[in-house]
Amino acid sequence: MAKQKPIASSIAAQIRQTLKHGGSDEHAAGVQWFFKDEIKSHGWYTAELRRAIRVLRRDILRAHDLEFLVKVADELFRGPVLEEKIAAVFLLEKMDAQFGDREFRLFESWLDRISSWADHDGPVHYLIAPMVAANPARVKDVFRWAKSSDRWHRRAACVALIRGARVRMLFPQIVTLSDSLLTDQDDMVQKGLGWLLRETAKFDAQRTVPYLMKIRGRAPRLVLRTACETLPAGIKKKILAPSS
Repeated sequence: MAKQKPIASSIAAQIRQTLKHGGSDEHAAGVQWFFKDEIKSHGWYTAELRRAIRVLRRDILRAHDLEFLVKVADELFRGPVLEEKIAAVFLLEKMDAQFGDREFRLFESWLDRISSWADHDGPVHYLIAPMVAANPARVKDVFRWAKSSDRWHRRAACVALIRGARVRMLFPQIVTLSDSLLTDQDDMVQKGLGWLLRETAKFDAQRTVPYLMKIRGRAPRLVLRTACETLPAGIKKKILAPSS
């Protein structure tokens, strides 16, 4: 009888076992301290984990196609352990040019599985954001996330536009999104919005600085401080000065 091809869930289970035995208890404690929220971690260092997963990705793609790889990643992102979710992202990072609307919808569904800051920014920044920059029509989904009652969807709306900001795209959409989230009281959303505006200011200061001056009287200080981090000291001081 011909040997059956392993299904994605069994490959994911094998990867989970590898992750379970390759970390550091000391680093796991450090991860818990850094993220504050309760995090289940095996204590892998990011660079080591990325190297290990890249080897596994090559092995998987020798025997299977991209669709199978995506299924393995989807299985891993269902797990409760931080490294399992990070591994899911590392399996697929820098492959966004090969993804379409089906994968975009899948990655959007991952937002419902987010439990903390620790497992949020990876899928959004490395998988979703490049796909938004590649197809700006997807911004309509980003705006929908911004209206969600879930903090991680609202933060995702901010982080999803960062890749576009870095290539001087989507400025009007970034302004519209920012205006809609300026009154958000959640610190995770404020940090995400500040990150987006910092990247926008870094790569397009000519348009961003006037916008920051316009909103400085109503934007949360956390957003403004983060947005100004890469600007010259004189401009930063002007933006952060008390408004009259």
